[in-house]
Amino acid sequence: MNEEVLSTRIDGDIAELIVNRPDNLNALNIDVLSSIILTFDKLKKEYSIKAVVITGAGEKAFVAGADIPLLQQLGKRAAADYIELGQRAMRAIETAPFPVLAAVNGYALGGGLELALACDIILASQSAKFGAPEVNLGIIPGFGGTQRLIHRCGIGAARRLVLTGDIIDAAEAKSIGLADVVAAEGSLQETAWKMAQTIASKGPIAVREAKGLLRRSQEQILLSGLQQEVEAFLRTFETVDREEGMLAFMQKRKAKFTGR
Repeated sequence: MNEEVLSTRIDGDIAELIVNRPDNLNALNIDVLSSIILTFDKLKKEYSIKAVVITGAGEKAFVAGADIPLLQQLGKRAAADYIELGQRAMRAIETAPFPVLAAVNGYALGGGLELALACDIILASQSAKFGAPEVNLGIIPGFGGTQRLIHRCGIGAARRLVLTGDIIDAAEAKSIGLADVVAAEGSLQETAWKMAQTIASKGPIAVREAKGLLRRSQEQILLSGLQQEVEAFLRTFETVDREEGMLAFMQKRKAKFTGR
């Protein structure tokens, strides 16, 4: 586990994981994704964890997205490896035997939204923002966003968020079922921790079995969709539009797409 990019605090049978790249709005680079996989494996094997809370360092972002400067430099093979790593990290969260709560304390965009979607319960601060803005870069979500948005919010909300790239606030996120709880101002971490304590106080075998049943009810459709998402992402990654979209992002200007 890389403590520089993913810090861990364990208090009894509850763990808190903090994505710790505040200067980069906690963007998901290779180190963060690898650390998520290693940390969840460690939590399963070495600790009697009953609930996990994931949040982001600083006040601006939960996770603002994938690491676009990194992605912009990758060739297709390396991009495929990066997307596969991201999907493995999300599945490590999703398939963990204990419930995982996302405490969204700012921007949860792109990969950050996908990280939250891999969690069982999403709690948001009043200032939280959610979105899947990948189309602005000429690409699509690659860490499971298209599939998990459908399962959580329904096809209509998923279409709007993915196709428009709109960013919505916490109140709207709750209204469409994306966020489960919007915490009172300044109380997000306390609210998330209290919910984790509530879950940890229940019968651990019952909680584990319930989480597994809920997950497996969607598993076959989800796994097929995740594979198709990877393939579609790589098709967009080879386009001129992707090159333009990411260059425009780096240059902080509006992209000029040509459909090539």
